[in-house]
Amino acid sequence: MKFRKMIAGGLAACTLLSATGAVAANIEGPKVFWKISMWGNPRALSAGMEEMAKKAAEETDGNFQIKIFYGGQLSQARENLDGLKLNAFEGAAICNFYHPGKNPAWMVFSLPFLPLGDPAVDKEVRSKLFEHPAIVADMEKWNAVPYVSGLLPQYEILGKGDAPNELSDWEGMRVRAGGGLGSAMEKLGAVKQTLPAGETSTAFQRGAVDAAAFPYTYAHVAFKINEEADWFTSNLAPGTSECGWIFNKTAYDALPPQYQEFLMSQRDMVMDVTQTAYAEQDKKNLPEFEANLTKVTYSEEQLAEFREKAGKPVWDAWIADNQDKFDAQGLFDAVWQYAEDAAK
Repeated sequence: MKFRKMIAGGLAACTLLSATGAVAANIEGPKVFWKISMWGNPRALSAGMEEMAKKAAEETDGNFQIKIFYGGQLSQARENLDGLKLNAFEGAAICNFYHPGKNPAWMVFSLPFLPLGDPAVDKEVRSKLFEHPAIVADMEKWNAVPYVSGLLPQYEILGKGDAPNELSDWEGMRVRAGGGLGSAMEKLGAVKQTLPAGETSTAFQRGAVDAAAFPYTYAHVAFKINEEADWFTSNLAPGTSECGWIFNKTAYDALPPQYQEFLMSQRDMVMDVTQTAYAEQDKKNLPEFEANLTKVTYSEEQLAEFREKAGKPVWDAWIADNQDKFDAQGLFDAVWQYAEDAAK
């Protein structure tokens, strides 16, 4: 009798726990599992997307699951667009300069000396650009839709050997820098290299590169460039690029409207978390750079000379090379107009 009472009491307790512990979904919907392709390890660039994936599961009571696969498990960095076109996965990160011929309009992000130095302006400009017809059209060719910018910080350069204290010291230096940034460095006499991020540390070890431009400071540490370097530039700020997140269009179109709405409502959050992660990395990395590496700081006169050589000439060449492919002048002008609007 006592045993039966214990069982009855236990069942009642379980029923109560089940009733009170149940989590109602804020967003009702079917079970969906999305795979996102990414190279390298989890880092500041992926912090916002990881937070979005976590929220997707929470808001749908586990029905909408999004998992980022790192280390090129699903596809190599240069092949993520191909994978989306083949419907191999539902989303991916891409870096525009890994495959300039596949996303020619996106190369606008890598032009030097764009007005993107202020984080708030950068966020506003890139958000608008992700909806620009030329940027959208680039992705449509690969069965993809732009989702959210990676908001890469301004680049700086870490390198081995003698520090380039004068602009002439870049002559003949092999520099990992893609797109317009690479073109800018070529104007100083450097030799442009366009290695994927994950191959750069090994290239240093083999003696195949002398210096590498990466988003400052998080990416240098994420890919262990600081472990190979002797010096770093602190204020060259030649520009940035776009390592953003895109979705497979077939998969996105197949989502129920409430899941689509959720994804689009999270873009601000993704960017805010990402920018915060970059800032946190700077707090840790900058003291270590200054303690262990030679710091190169250029004068205003040197920076003005660099911008004169590598600014407008690179812009004009890019516009001329692409004007027959899309409205390159219009896209370039949009960057400056969006930045002016954001600054107001």
